[in-house]
Amino acid sequence: MSVDEYLAWSEDNPGRYELVQGEVYAMTPERLLHAEVKASVYVALWRGIRKSALPCRALPDGMTVRVDRYIAYEPDAMIYCGPRGDSNSIEIKNPVVVVEVLSPGTRRTDASEKLTGYFRVPSIHHYLMVDPDRRTIVHHRRSGDGIDSIVLQDGTLVLDPPGLELPIGSLFEEP
Repeated sequence: MSVDEYLAWSEDNPGRYELVQGEVYAMTPERLLHAEVKASVYVALWRGIRKSALPCRALPDGMTVRVDRYIAYEPDAMIYCGPRGDSNSIEIKNPVVVVEVLSPGTRRTDASEKLTGYFRVPSIHHYLMVDPDRRTIVHHRRSGDGIDSIVLQDGTLVLDPPGLELPIGSLFEEP
């Protein structure tokens, strides 16, 4: 199945799915901690954008990011900048930041396939892997011809572009 076929299919099939190499995979149910941290991340991104008056939007899970013709992911949160997207769209074509909250079942995929996949999307400058159990952020950012990675447990997360700075603790606070 191509991403275009998948997007059409997904509109009539409720639930959370991703498309990997043309195959549809249902996403597993989440632990409470995962859902809480996912909500905290979204709220922290939204508040940071608002405070900085950036021309960007934060989105929770539910939107699709197309990697190529046969791969589409649904990150746990994301930021895109510029004009507001089409309100009927289920795909964000120009994300700048994507976030995955790690879980025992997806940790390996998030750190391998998704890491390389997300950075195939030219607009993505930052990929955050949020570990709810260790209260740690692994920040991967586009740098020249490669990707720089840093592990953060405290201090400030700098996302430039779009020009956002967030205290690490804000990503784990209950909204």
